[in-house]
Amino acid sequence: MHVVDFRSDTLTRPSDGMRRAMLDAPVGDDVFGEDPTINRLQDRIADMAGTEAALFVTSGTQGNQVSINAHTRPGQEVLLNRESHIVNYESGSPAMLAGVQLNGLDGHNGVLTAAQIEAAIRPSDDHYPQSGLVCIENTHNRAGGTIFPLAEMERVAETARRHGLPVHLDGARLWNAMVATGISLKDYCRLVDSASLCFSKGLGAPVGSIVVGRRDFIQRAHFYRKAYGGGIRQGGILAAAALYALDHHLPLLERDHARARRLADAINTMPALSVDMATVETNMVIFDVDPDRIAAADLAGRFEAAGVRMFAFGPTRIRAVMHLDLSDSDVEHAIAVMRSVMEALPDRATS
Repeated sequence: MHVVDFRSDTLTRPSDGMRRAMLDAPVGDDVFGEDPTINRLQDRIADMAGTEAALFVTSGTQGNQVSINAHTRPGQEVLLNRESHIVNYESGSPAMLAGVQLNGLDGHNGVLTAAQIEAAIRPSDDHYPQSGLVCIENTHNRAGGTIFPLAEMERVAETARRHGLPVHLDGARLWNAMVATGISLKDYCRLVDSASLCFSKGLGAPVGSIVVGRRDFIQRAHFYRKAYGGGIRQGGILAAAALYALDHHLPLLERDHARARRLADAINTMPALSVDMATVETNMVIFDVDPDRIAAADLAGRFEAAGVRMFAFGPTRIRAVMHLDLSDSDVEHAIAVMRSVMEALPDRATS
């Protein structure tokens, strides 16, 4: 049976060219700052972002957490979207590692407004936890890969800075936003005090993310990376994969976006399923399932049994993610399988 896997863009495997680049990479001890390939990657991304420095880390979660640590002190509060990756998928790390609490705000399609930030900033009073950091996510995972508009990012940044708060951008999929909008990494990063970007999602590298910011911030982040066991010694073999991805895979993200739109359009023709097309801006499709017909987890199970793997994203929603290892024919095959499964469903869910 032909199996097509849409569960995540983290499923990509290194291409043959990427494997060769990893094999040939010059390496050294990065804990001593002596890995030439990691240094080349850090310099390249810092230049692209227009920042003073960059730090290679093992994952997006590690990138976000060393950034939170470097920006805050224990007992402070971080303002962010309650649907953000930091809140939902990072194992409670802000409390466990940085000793901060999260104030989750309700966003719309992944976007927090400057007015929301303004209203949530705590007054200077000993009874309250003190606001210490604002975090935003672009693109936004749980909203369906939606793009945080640059104009609203500018307003959020201005509000935060007026109150003396740094802004961290969880840009795990910022590459997708860049390709979809044509906005440069430098234009995004000029609005924030730090950003993390992932290489192991749509870009197809096996491991790694990077954090960018001012040199003094990166020095603090480096300390926390070491404290959390993030020293990776001869890590140039991983940095080489990231460099290869930037050269060869970054332009391919638009294919993922087009395939997401194709899948979403088809889903909207299927009984009991619907997609808000306004959310299909990059490589994700999150679609709603009529609970009177079937629960999302049950439907995902039926899809998988027929050879299409997707991720139940709650009781009534399913997520599909396009990635480097999928083709146009894979998407068409999935559409045919999904349509067949949906047409075979009973009219009403059985108890």
